[in-house]
Amino acid sequence: MDFQAGILQDGSPMESLEKQLICPICLEMFSKPVVILPCQHNLCRKCAQDVFQAANPYWQSRGTLISGGRFRCPSCRHEVLLDRHGVYGLQRNLLVENIIDIYKQECSSRPLKKGEHPMCKEHEDERINIYCVTCEVPTCSMCKVFGAHKDCEVAPLQSVFQGQKTELNNCISMLVAGNDRIQTIISQLEDSCQSTEENGEAAKRELCARFDALAALLEEKKAELLQRIGREQADKTAFIQSLICQYKEQLEKSSRLVETAIQAAEETGGAAFLMVRAPDPPRGVPVIVEASKGARLDKIEPGYESMDAFSVSLEHLSEAVRALDFDTAEEDEEYFDGEEEEVEE
Repeated sequence: MDFQAGILQDGSPMESLEKQLICPICLEMFSKPVVILPCQHNLCRKCAQDVFQAANPYWQSRGTLISGGRFRCPSCRHEVLLDRHGVYGLQRNLLVENIIDIYKQECSSRPLKKGEHPMCKEHEDERINIYCVTCEVPTCSMCKVFGAHKDCEVAPLQSVFQGQKTELNNCISMLVAGNDRIQTIISQLEDSCQSTEENGEAAKRELCARFDALAALLEEKKAELLQRIGREQADKTAFIQSLICQYKEQLEKSSRLVETAIQAAEETGGAAFLMVRAPDPPRGVPVIVEASKGARLDKIEPGYESMDAFSVSLEHLSEAVRALDFDTAEEDEEYFDGEEEEVEE
């Protein structure tokens, strides 16, 4: 028995019930058997099988080595996981099936009211019962015999209706399966985005650790070189300070000899002159004469105070630091080439 949905007046309780019994895939009233998804939504088993086959093209039938599969509910997008039985493993909704039987019995007992079937605008007493294939519009038999469609190709309305409804149902199944695949790709892209964020943060931490290690090495090397400069500075400074002390002692001795020599020069008598003694050592004028010839003390060479030997050239290191870069250009290029191939497929 062909069921015509729409024989009731709009807004009636039965029409509200009818809307609750419509399958979201085929947009028709549920056909037996009706299966219950884990999200508590209902589908015709055939529609569920079509969606499942579209989402799992390599799943063939029960008894094969392939086990289970998945698809998304067309109403709420909840992911439905199936075992090796596929759609046949879903539970039937006997309550909905019984309600559909009662509803159809109730509708079949009601007489068809006049005006509920579309009527031809050109022939008001004629029902629209054929389809003009040439003009792609439904019409009546009188239009085909005497009217505007007498030279057109026509077909039975019900056959065209069934054909287009079947095509529409197939398109809906394909669209639902396509949406499922798109959702899968979106999930994969979201996972890739999260992985990219995590990998980026890890790369940053690794780069900071490498630069911190390099900075620590530079600080260690700097401390070592500064220590060597400090040792050389201390050695040279100590040597120069010792020379200063020697020259100061010599200056003090020379000053005392000058005083003694002046006193000796003021003596007018020969005996008194010859009795003049130098303070250190206690010897006479010959000591003063000998001291006047100059002392034999150490000296520093010209440029002794220079520290040019401790200069360090860091230009090559600066160039190396400025030339630092990542070595992943080729890998990235290969990766993106692979991505483009996948997108084309």
